[in-house]
Amino acid sequence: MQPRRAPAPSSGAGSTGGVILGKYKLGRLLGRGSFAKVYHAVSLSDNTAVAVKVIDKAKTVDAAMEPRILREVAAMRRLSRHPNILQIHELMATKTNIYLVMDLAPGGDLSAALRRRGGRFPELAARRYFRQLVSAVHFCHHHGVAHRDIKPQNLLLDDAGALKVTDFGLSALPDQIRHGLLHTACGTPAFAAPEVLSRHAYDGAKADAWSCGVILFLFLTGQLPFDDSNIGAMYQKTLRRDFQFPRTISKQAKFIIYHMLDPNPSTRLTIEALMNQSWFEKSWPLDQASPNSLPQPTKDRKFTATEMNAFDIISMSAGLDLSGLFENGKRERRFTAEAPAEEVEERVAEVGGKLGYRVERKKGMGMGLVKGRTALVAEILAVAEKVVVVVVKAEDGGGWDFEEFHWDDLKVGLEGVALSWPNDVC
Repeated sequence: MQPRRAPAPSSGAGSTGGVILGKYKLGRLLGRGSFAKVYHAVSLSDNTAVAVKVIDKAKTVDAAMEPRILREVAAMRRLSRHPNILQIHELMATKTNIYLVMDLAPGGDLSAALRRRGGRFPELAARRYFRQLVSAVHFCHHHGVAHRDIKPQNLLLDDAGALKVTDFGLSALPDQIRHGLLHTACGTPAFAAPEVLSRHAYDGAKADAWSCGVILFLFLTGQLPFDDSNIGAMYQKTLRRDFQFPRTISKQAKFIIYHMLDPNPSTRLTIEALMNQSWFEKSWPLDQASPNSLPQPTKDRKFTATEMNAFDIISMSAGLDLSGLFENGKRERRFTAEAPAEEVEERVAEVGGKLGYRVERKKGMGMGLVKGRTALVAEILAVAEKVVVVVVKAEDGGGWDFEEFHWDDLKVGLEGVALSWPNDVC
């Protein structure tokens, strides 16, 4: 699709001149980075204000940013509808640009809010923001996502003052985890756990818990617990827990921070344990959902289909091919089926078992099919009632041949259920 001009251009510094992008009218420039600009925009259908991130494809190639964009979109697909996670509503593209339509966060980020409050928050305000952060992080972890870059600049405020976690460009998805651990050192050093700084294998959820502890300390003191321009010296401080509490912090808050900043991840206070602390639960606002009451993956059901949204549909559309941007080195096949998700899952598992694959249920992300060195993930995406798309791909991107999965046999096994089988291999 090509943006077009509105009859009445908007005015003002940094304005796009009233460019119409799909059902949105772009307005003033809100900010810019090395490869993207963010504009204020208004929905033409209901006059809702949103933000549109315009990503220059040419610059993303030079900056090697495609993997970050891919992870951000994939993470947002999993994390839709949480009140404290910034939502991406639509993904669009032209030959030169990618457009991400997101929630508008006019309150800016938490670093700016800290400056407005004199460098630190009163404990009541700090606890309010901290609970919203933990609620969002807990939701991420239960949907298989580790954020890995929790810092004030990635915590925004909406027009009602609610916290919104954003920037999932460094997040880790389930298919990046090997043997339950992550191996890529990333994030911002002052907020990163010691096991990340040491470049050892680490648990993404426990690393996020450490970052949350740093955030709480910053909220209450206006300072970082471990702050040194020399990363090696900073790492040594984290190992020794070399920081001091001001007298103004309550004993309960000190307890939480001390145990979240445990350099040993196996004894570190987890997000789940934190949410049961009395200081955390105290005076939870009645008009806001408690983190424990937010939707969680169903434990009794073997599988819950992921709801397909605009990102999935656009990425599959031949008329708007984003494969040049989102190619991630993995080969995959997909097919559509007309049946409830649970029935399709059982049929795929049955056929896979007959072909010699070991079936492994994978919480929140479909199921695994394993035979020898071949490991596949089958994810079922619900398009509508009793209509699903099944995506089967290599779990680790290793070399394997799709013919080993016996696609002809799978077609026969799903006869009467499968609607279409695309011939192309991504």
